Amino acid sequence: MSSAEGTPASGGPVEIDHVQLAAPPGCEAQARAFYGGLLGLREVEKPEPLRAGGGVWFVLGANQIHIGVADPFTPARKAHPALRMADEAALEALAARLQAAGAHIAWDTRLSAVRRFFADDPWGNRLELLVSASRR
Repeated sequence: MSSAEGTPASGGPVEIDHVQLAAPPGCEAQARAFYGGLLGLREVEKPEPLRAGGGVWFVLGANQIHIGVADPFTPARKAHPALRMADEAALEALAARLQAAGAHIAWDTRLSAVRRFFADDPWGNRLELLVSASRR
């Protein structure tokens, strides 16, 4: 990656298309409740050839989050996607929704340029939710 320009080296990837998080078999209803209901992401239909494997896909801006079935399943406790919120009010409202639904959230103040917290999805995968200082 060219640090001066923020562009990839010739022939390298140009952006993230999607992030996949693992979940246990039978996760679809919980995925829809958490990612669709609590986080407010819109579900998109999986392509027909992939439907038999289970899981659910969601739109996030120009990209997607795929919840895929893994058996055996182990949650990602350290690795995580970081989801940027529109502004601090949206971040605070999401934290309140998650807490009201029984999710544990942990605010992190170590970075002055962002306001952020960490939360786990229903299966223990770590998520970071943040807003940059320019949107506070």
